[in-house]
Amino acid sequence: MPSIGTAGEPWWKSSTVYQIYPVSFLDTTGDGFGDLNGIHSKLDYLKDLGVDVIWLSPIYKSPWADMGYDIADYRAIDSRYGTLKDWDNLVKGVHEREMKLMMDLVANHTSDEHDWFVQSKRSKDDPKRAWYIWRPAKYDSDGKRHPPNNWRSVFQGPAWTYDEATDEYYLHLYLEKQPDLNWDNPVVRDAVWDLMRFWLDRGCDGFRMDVINIISKVDGLPDAPVVDKDEEYQPASMHYANGPRVHDYIAEMRENVLSHYDLMTVGEISFTHSTEELARYVLPKDNELNMVFQIELMHLDRPDHVSASPLEHYDWKVAELRDIISRWQVFKRDEGFWNTIFIENHDNSRSVSRFGNDSTDELRAISAKLLAMLEITQKGTLYVYQGQELGMKNFPRSWALEEYQDVATQNYWNRILARRMQEQKKKPEDVDMQDVLDDFQKKARDHARTPMQWDASSHGGFTSGNTPWMRVNDDYKSWNAASQLNDEESVLAFWKKALVVRKQYPLLIFGEFELILPDHGQVLAYKRTHGDSEALVLLNFSNSAAKVEVEGGKWQFVLGNYAVEEGGVYDLKPYEGRLYVAP
Repeated sequence: MPSIGTAGEPWWKSSTVYQIYPVSFLDTTGDGFGDLNGIHSKLDYLKDLGVDVIWLSPIYKSPWADMGYDIADYRAIDSRYGTLKDWDNLVKGVHEREMKLMMDLVANHTSDEHDWFVQSKRSKDDPKRAWYIWRPAKYDSDGKRHPPNNWRSVFQGPAWTYDEATDEYYLHLYLEKQPDLNWDNPVVRDAVWDLMRFWLDRGCDGFRMDVINIISKVDGLPDAPVVDKDEEYQPASMHYANGPRVHDYIAEMRENVLSHYDLMTVGEISFTHSTEELARYVLPKDNELNMVFQIELMHLDRPDHVSASPLEHYDWKVAELRDIISRWQVFKRDEGFWNTIFIENHDNSRSVSRFGNDSTDELRAISAKLLAMLEITQKGTLYVYQGQELGMKNFPRSWALEEYQDVATQNYWNRILARRMQEQKKKPEDVDMQDVLDDFQKKARDHARTPMQWDASSHGGFTSGNTPWMRVNDDYKSWNAASQLNDEESVLAFWKKALVVRKQYPLLIFGEFELILPDHGQVLAYKRTHGDSEALVLLNFSNSAAKVEVEGGKWQFVLGNYAVEEGGVYDLKPYEGRLYVAP
């Protein structure tokens, strides 16, 4: 076996991180909501899978306008999930199994029910007024009141809400119930540092930082350019993404908090297409964050036009996938840029439905394994989303609109329906929206949020209650963790083996990347090298056989989703993946 020492490398580089969406993981109380004790009960399952770090999506006290990303108290656990004592018990169990626990830091905005905002809203003279972004109205020549600028909320509609009592608007880049904090106020930043220390001192091992690159807005909050003439409010990320002081604030965070702990940091960087801009958050010379989620791969199946929604579908091509993977695998490698490797999370639908083939059980299993091979053979820190290890897929097209609970899905539906009603002069029931539902079935975030399918019992073993918070996918009786645990050919078994292989051959984590077969219409192929060690990866992203020829010496087969024969000519079956190493 090749030996590439990882001595001197930070622990987070070689870690496998497993993201848990707590409300959908496991319910132990029968109320239909997943909870912390449910996570604790599955720690051995996660350890056996090969997990090193557990990342929890928000579990703080919240009115749940945006699934917990609207926080009402940063130091309290939402009652749906349990108590602080339950969290303490969970982190204890995690550390006893030599794993680590990462929390979600959501500090661009709070809930409008957070005490900070309640006080801020009381009057213009309240000390907390400057903790949020308030501005007076604009008035047109007819005396009609308008928001301070034309910014569109990420979730549609204006990014401003009027408060009649104080005659001003407050900024919310997301929902009306998610007012943006004013990071230009040093007192706000100190409050954020305090809440971070609260969790780190309690045993937290790091943070995933939600939309951390939008905490600094452009001075003056100017209007956004008009790119959608049919809409009053315009996309405005150029005025708040990677703003003028964002790097100053992260440097201050490092000085006051991060530098005092051995922890892992990963930033969610949104609305950023400049690789140079993104690199500033990660490069060791800048000493900000360990890594960031760059989401170009998540846009692979998104139409390429300025007003495209993440909910719109596009039929992607292997050449486009190849370009994204190869570009990021070599991006600023000599300067120490470190990648995040992921293909699923709570904000994206299931990868086997987007990038594989879920039309039959056989193809679903094969292509889910192919995607696992894509993930474990790339340089960077690996992230696995709950249920990905089972090959969970999107729920059926037959599900009604009412099953889609995500506010982004609902708002997009309402916006398109209203536009078509106006354009077609029709009543809601007479407007054809089937194309939108088609896109939802492929792209809606709701697909990632259906409850985990633990076994074939009622509601997939997720809850003993009568009504889970969200419907379990219809296939749970035949596709679940229990049925895969003792099946050596299952997706779960393959993921376990693949994660072992990744640790056995550290060149997969740390080695250099070399693209080969750059013009193949079906196959993504590359080599990984480190010193005298070398690996070959062949991935057929099509439903037809593919033949490839690879020059070079002999190769030893290590991992694949079909049984294979050795040789110099490689006949790949549909969705076949193979990993070889130089003997």
